[in-house]
Amino acid sequence: MEKRIKTLIMGAAGRDFHNFNMLYRDNPSYEVLCFTATQIPNIEGRRYPPELSGKLYPHGIPIEAEAELVWLIKQHSIEEVVFAYSDVPHEYVMHKAALVNAAGAHFKMLGVERTALKASRPVIAVCAVRTGCGKSQTTRHVAGILRRQGKKIVVVRHPMPYGDLAAQRCQRFASLEDLKRHHCTIEEMEEYEPHIVNGSVVYAGVDYGDILKQAQAEAEILLWDGGNNDTSFFRPDLNIVVVDPHRAGHETSYYPGETNLLSADVIVINKMDTADADNIKKLRGNIKKVNPRATVIEAASPIEVQNYEQIKGRRVLVIEDGPTLTHGEMRYGAGSLAAEKYGASQLVDPRPYAVCSIKETFNKYPHMGALLPAMGYGTKQIKDLEETINNTPADLVISATPIDIRRLIKINKPCLRVRYELQEMGSPTLEDVLKPYF
Repeated sequence: MEKRIKTLIMGAAGRDFHNFNMLYRDNPSYEVLCFTATQIPNIEGRRYPPELSGKLYPHGIPIEAEAELVWLIKQHSIEEVVFAYSDVPHEYVMHKAALVNAAGAHFKMLGVERTALKASRPVIAVCAVRTGCGKSQTTRHVAGILRRQGKKIVVVRHPMPYGDLAAQRCQRFASLEDLKRHHCTIEEMEEYEPHIVNGSVVYAGVDYGDILKQAQAEAEILLWDGGNNDTSFFRPDLNIVVVDPHRAGHETSYYPGETNLLSADVIVINKMDTADADNIKKLRGNIKKVNPRATVIEAASPIEVQNYEQIKGRRVLVIEDGPTLTHGEMRYGAGSLAAEKYGASQLVDPRPYAVCSIKETFNKYPHMGALLPAMGYGTKQIKDLEETINNTPADLVISATPIDIRRLIKINKPCLRVRYELQEMGSPTLEDVLKPYF
């Protein structure tokens, strides 16, 4: 056997595993010595198991902390490092490249075509240029249109395998009971539960080759529900990409969001109702400059709060979607917009009352200010979230997560939910671009 190229894959429990499965698992030209992990807490210190890593890796592959990157390159005489995670600035990627090159290794980023699976069913992908643009409500809206036309759809979600990787190889969610059976985190429930409630079956996991075989066996159309700003793992027949005028300019300065923008067939400008007019103009200009062939659809995500009159004059604790605030870098969300709209007297800052892993999250992401991210990557962190909420001296909690968080934690004060769905403005519409699939 010829000498194998010693390789390290940098990831965050998603794209890294998929790239390995696609190009490295059974490839005798490469030897993957380890993965590194970042972005998500407590996902290092595991192994990519032999059940998934194949015959070339009978003992599996260790997953190390990215903080040890340079040491790992030198320790294992790594020749090539593959960058395989998302929602980071272009400058960040090149800083990592410089670090890797200085340590003596090549730095690689794999292409979309080489890492995308071909389905036997039509694939409609919903991706984005940043976390928090509104992929989820856009995917739900597309699913609703297709269901009304009598199409049998299956949603395939970008991976979030933060537990037992072998057990999470291929997961199917058709009921809320399935969420309990698979020991889902808050982040997983936020993505899967709304689809299930609306009548869609959801697949997710680790091995998207296996997932594709099973999903396409029960669907007329596959609907890819993207994560972060990653590209689709399935080759799309229609690529819908959501952009955010609240972060105008990010669509051309983040990886791999700009790849999505360049390859989009349809671009949805979301949050038109709350964005600044100059930012909307800037975003339209960037779209016209880099992808003038794309169909542009304008939309809003109006907020709805039952019993909103309770907010006026109250001191409120606002809970927002976790990833949108953290690596999505948003400084506000639907919850804070609801607090402002309905006249809250004060946003109570949870930082002085945060405990353990929630306190660590605030230290890592200081830009979040007086908002609480709904972090729940495991039982311990859910308990930390509960304690932080109950420690915070607010009159009322405003929760803008996609699930009813009160099902998971006991809150010692009144709590109102903020809901939001995609609402298109003018024409063309998503129904117009989906007509060929009816």
